[in-house]
Amino acid sequence: MEHFLFKQLTFVRGQTLKMMEGVTEEIADRIPEGFRNTIRWQLGHIYVVLERFAFQYVGLPMRLPTGFKEQFEYGTSPLNTQVSVLVPTLQELETLLKEQQERIREALAHRLQEKIVPPYTTSAGMTLETPEQFLSFNLYHEGMHLSVIKLYKTLLSRGMR
Repeated sequence: MEHFLFKQLTFVRGQTLKMMEGVTEEIADRIPEGFRNTIRWQLGHIYVVLERFAFQYVGLPMRLPTGFKEQFEYGTSPLNTQVSVLVPTLQELETLLKEQQERIREALAHRLQEKIVPPYTTSAGMTLETPEQFLSFNLYHEGMHLSVIKLYKTLLSRGMR
Protein backbone atom coordinates (compact mmCIF):
# COMPACT_ATOMS: atom_id res chain seq x y z
CA MET A 1 0.00 0.00 0.00
CA GLU A 2 1.30 3.43 -0.93
CA HIS A 3 2.39 5.71 1.89
CA PHE A 4 0.03 8.68 2.26
CA LEU A 5 3.02 11.03 2.00
CA PHE A 6 3.36 10.20 -1.71
CA LYS A 7 -0.29 11.11 -2.26
CA GLN A 8 0.32 14.44 -0.52
CA LEU A 9 3.43 15.12 -2.62
CA THR A 10 1.46 14.31 -5.78
CA PHE A 11 -1.36 16.62 -4.70
CA VAL A 12 0.93 19.55 -3.91
CA ARG A 13 2.90 19.07 -7.13
CA GLY A 14 -0.37 18.97 -9.05
CA GLN A 15 -1.26 22.35 -7.54
CA THR A 16 2.13 23.71 -8.58
CA LEU A 17 1.66 22.45 -12.14
CA LYS A 18 -1.86 23.89 -12.24
CA MET A 19 -0.49 27.26 -11.12
CA MET A 20 1.79 27.25 -14.19
CA GLU A 21 -1.27 27.45 -16.44
CA GLY A 22 -1.46 30.79 -18.22
CA VAL A 23 2.14 31.75 -17.39
CA THR A 24 4.01 32.81 -20.53
CA GLU A 25 7.78 32.75 -21.00
CA GLU A 26 7.74 36.56 -20.74
CA ILE A 27 5.72 36.66 -17.52
CA ALA A 28 7.85 33.87 -16.05
CA ASP A 29 10.89 36.18 -16.14
CA ARG A 30 9.35 39.35 -14.73
CA ILE A 31 10.19 40.31 -11.16
CA PRO A 32 7.37 42.07 -9.33
CA GLU A 33 8.40 45.36 -7.77
CA GLY A 34 9.90 44.86 -4.34
CA PHE A 35 10.83 41.20 -4.92
CA ARG A 36 14.03 39.48 -6.05
CA ASN A 37 12.88 36.40 -7.95
CA THR A 38 10.65 35.33 -10.82
CA ILE A 39 8.04 32.64 -11.37
CA ARG A 40 10.66 30.70 -13.36
CA TRP A 41 13.02 30.91 -10.38
CA GLN A 42 10.29 29.71 -8.01
CA LEU A 43 9.63 26.65 -10.20
CA GLY A 44 13.33 25.84 -10.61
CA HIS A 45 13.90 26.31 -6.89
CA ILE A 46 11.04 23.93 -6.01
CA TYR A 47 12.64 21.32 -8.27
CA VAL A 48 16.20 21.78 -6.97
CA VAL A 49 15.29 21.71 -3.29
CA LEU A 50 13.19 18.56 -3.59
CA GLU A 51 15.93 16.93 -5.64
CA ARG A 52 18.35 17.63 -2.79
CA PHE A 53 15.88 16.59 -0.08
CA ALA A 54 14.93 13.33 -1.83
CA PHE A 55 18.26 12.19 -3.22
CA GLN A 56 21.37 14.00 -1.98
CA TYR A 57 21.03 13.28 1.73
CA VAL A 58 20.45 9.55 1.22
CA GLY A 59 23.45 9.32 -1.09
CA LEU A 60 21.56 8.91 -4.36
CA PRO A 61 22.47 10.80 -7.53
CA MET A 62 20.53 13.97 -8.19
CA ARG A 63 19.20 14.83 -11.64
CA LEU A 64 20.18 18.49 -11.93
CA PRO A 65 20.50 19.91 -15.44
CA THR A 66 23.55 22.08 -16.04
CA GLY A 67 23.25 25.43 -14.31
CA PHE A 68 20.28 24.56 -12.08
CA LYS A 69 22.26 24.68 -8.85
CA GLU A 70 23.72 28.08 -9.76
CA GLN A 71 20.36 29.49 -10.90
CA PHE A 72 17.86 28.04 -8.42
CA GLU A 73 19.55 27.04 -5.17
CA TYR A 74 18.71 28.77 -1.88
CA GLY A 75 19.98 32.36 -1.86
CA THR A 76 20.21 32.75 -5.63
CA SER A 77 18.30 35.32 -7.65
CA PRO A 78 18.04 36.25 -11.33
CA LEU A 79 19.22 39.67 -10.15
CA ASN A 80 22.66 38.35 -9.20
CA THR A 81 23.08 35.02 -11.00
CA GLN A 82 26.09 34.99 -13.30
CA VAL A 83 25.26 31.84 -15.23
CA SER A 84 26.30 31.38 -18.82
CA VAL A 85 24.01 28.39 -19.41
CA LEU A 86 20.61 28.36 -20.99
CA VAL A 87 17.68 29.15 -18.75
CA PRO A 88 15.15 26.29 -18.87
CA THR A 89 11.89 26.88 -20.71
CA LEU A 90 8.61 26.53 -18.85
CA GLN A 91 7.98 23.30 -20.77
CA GLU A 92 11.34 21.91 -19.62
CA LEU A 93 10.57 22.86 -16.01
CA GLU A 94 7.11 21.32 -16.25
CA THR A 95 8.54 18.04 -17.56
CA LEU A 96 11.17 17.91 -14.82
CA LEU A 97 8.59 18.68 -12.13
CA LYS A 98 6.26 15.95 -13.42
CA GLU A 99 8.96 13.27 -13.74
CA GLN A 100 10.48 14.02 -10.33
CA GLN A 101 7.53 12.55 -8.44
CA GLU A 102 7.85 9.04 -9.87
CA ARG A 103 11.64 8.96 -9.41
CA ILE A 104 11.19 9.84 -5.74
CA ARG A 105 8.52 7.18 -5.21
CA GLU A 106 10.70 4.52 -6.85
CA ALA A 107 13.82 5.50 -4.91
CA LEU A 108 12.36 6.10 -1.47
CA ALA A 109 9.16 4.06 -1.06
CA HIS A 110 11.01 1.46 1.04
CA ARG A 111 13.57 3.81 2.59
CA LEU A 112 11.37 6.38 4.34
CA GLN A 113 12.57 5.51 7.85
CA GLU A 114 16.33 5.33 7.14
CA LYS A 115 18.40 7.59 9.37
CA ILE A 116 20.34 10.36 7.63
CA VAL A 117 23.79 10.88 9.15
CA PRO A 118 24.39 13.60 10.00
CA PRO A 119 20.89 15.05 10.30
CA TYR A 120 20.20 18.19 8.25
CA THR A 121 18.90 21.45 9.70
CA THR A 122 16.98 23.65 7.26
CA SER A 123 17.41 27.40 6.96
CA ALA A 124 14.11 27.64 8.87
CA GLY A 125 15.67 25.74 11.80
CA MET A 126 13.93 22.36 11.36
CA THR A 127 16.14 19.29 11.82
CA LEU A 128 15.41 16.43 9.44
CA GLU A 129 16.66 12.87 10.04
CA THR A 130 14.79 10.54 7.66
CA PRO A 131 13.61 10.66 4.04
CA GLU A 132 10.05 10.75 5.40
CA GLN A 133 10.87 13.91 7.36
CA PHE A 134 12.54 15.52 4.34
CA LEU A 135 9.55 14.78 2.12
CA SER A 136 7.11 15.98 4.79
CA PHE A 137 9.03 19.23 5.18
CA ASN A 138 8.97 19.65 1.41
CA LEU A 139 5.17 19.90 1.54
CA TYR A 140 5.63 23.10 3.56
CA HIS A 141 8.46 24.33 1.33
CA GLU A 142 6.67 23.78 -1.96
CA GLY A 143 3.41 25.16 -0.59
CA MET A 144 5.19 28.32 0.48
CA HIS A 145 6.67 28.83 -3.00
CA LEU A 146 3.34 27.94 -4.61
CA SER A 147 1.80 30.79 -2.65
CA VAL A 148 4.52 33.14 -3.93
CA ILE A 149 3.83 32.07 -7.54
CA LYS A 150 0.14 32.80 -7.00
CA LEU A 151 1.01 36.23 -5.59
CA TYR A 152 3.38 36.97 -8.49
CA LYS A 153 0.71 36.01 -11.02
CA THR A 154 -1.71 38.44 -9.37
CA LEU A 155 0.82 41.26 -9.16
CA LEU A 156 2.10 40.76 -12.70
CA SER A 157 -1.39 40.58 -14.19
CA ARG A 158 -2.18 43.95 -12.59
CA GLY A 159 0.99 45.41 -14.06
CA MET A 160 0.07 44.14 -17.53
CA ARG A 161 -3.24 46.06 -17.74
